[in-house]
Amino acid sequence: MTLLHDTSRIVPAPADRLVCRNCGAQFPLGPQHACHDCFGPLEVGYDRDALASVTRAQIESGPASIWRYAGLLPAGQDPATRVTLDPGMTPLVRADRLAAELGMRALWVKDDSANPTHSFKDRVVSVALSAARALGFARVACASTGNLANSVAAHAARAGLPSLVLVPADLEPSKIVTTAVYGGALVAVDGSYDEVNRLCSELLESDGFEDTAFVNINVRPYYAEGSKTLGYEVAEQLGWRLPAQVVVPMASGSLLTKVDKAFRELASIGLVEDTPYAVFGAQSAGCNPISAAFAAGTDVVRPVRPTGIAKSLNIGNPADGPYALDVVRRSSGAIADVTDEEIRDGIALLARTTGIFAETAGGVTVAVLRKLLAAGALDPAAETVILNTGEGLKTVDAVSGRAVPTHTIAPSLRAAEQAGLC
Repeated sequence: MTLLHDTSRIVPAPADRLVCRNCGAQFPLGPQHACHDCFGPLEVGYDRDALASVTRAQIESGPASIWRYAGLLPAGQDPATRVTLDPGMTPLVRADRLAAELGMRALWVKDDSANPTHSFKDRVVSVALSAARALGFARVACASTGNLANSVAAHAARAGLPSLVLVPADLEPSKIVTTAVYGGALVAVDGSYDEVNRLCSELLESDGFEDTAFVNINVRPYYAEGSKTLGYEVAEQLGWRLPAQVVVPMASGSLLTKVDKAFRELASIGLVEDTPYAVFGAQSAGCNPISAAFAAGTDVVRPVRPTGIAKSLNIGNPADGPYALDVVRRSSGAIADVTDEEIRDGIALLARTTGIFAETAGGVTVAVLRKLLAAGALDPAAETVILNTGEGLKTVDAVSGRAVPTHTIAPSLRAAEQAGLC
């Protein structure tokens, strides 16, 4: 069973249709994520004139959150109807010490651990749940590898909405705690993320879920658009220009494709100069289906059974994998994957040189950056932005064995002297 939702309630947004990414078929705005003709994924389409009417001055005078870009998003134009923690405008950190260690000229870290629930997922959830409210849904739900669970539970608590979050049972304990604390329904499933996601799809088709917005299923087109705000902010914080290179961690591949979409949109409506840029993707060797397809030179992304410490990236059957490959190849970028030990090294390197403690996904990004530089696939002289998508306190176990006291001494000056501290 499906509810008939009043799509007129999401106007006046610049979004005016849903478009199939495979065959180009168009559909009215609504809670739909798959094409009726070819079963391809849908994304939001926009009125180009409405987008083109947005100016730098309008954006710069807006709130210090993703909502400064409301004129470029599919929902949330009316502040009174938003379901949001007001994420966004996170720091773009000049990483000179990291650049020097890697032999690079200009390197920036976009640090999305500064969002309200400490990951970039606050961006996508704010947009998805604002669209869900406009579409008349009364409950919110998701399948998650952790960060999305945190964000959906927190947003629902802020808005007074019931929430249902399903996660793999072997998720990091800190992410279980930082979801359960908000008081919604949290279901641990004995299975991989892909199995959890499949269960959510089955629930969506069941009786009793007609009023439920599954943020990464029936309102996924709106959810995915929230990631564009990362790209918008990078360009604005660089002084309204595009970086020459950007390195993005990949789970489903959606974030990478939406950062690219943001850059292309800004250029097409004249908010930035249309300069070339290369997009690079980062995966864990324990879950590398997109990286493997890139290395093999194929468009076919073969599902894998995820392993390894980068659990927030452990999507073995990535929905946006083929589209991520298209973006990377079109922009003359590359994709690589790294081992668990390289991920730990990446976390430590970033922390030691920038003061940013990243979760495992950030370690993946830094380690892949180093690997691509060593392989000559990434230009060390070109201005580069890397994305840190989450907070290291969420994945402390990944580095707890190596992040230990440098000295243990008795409480005396003599002991300090003997340890070489004086």
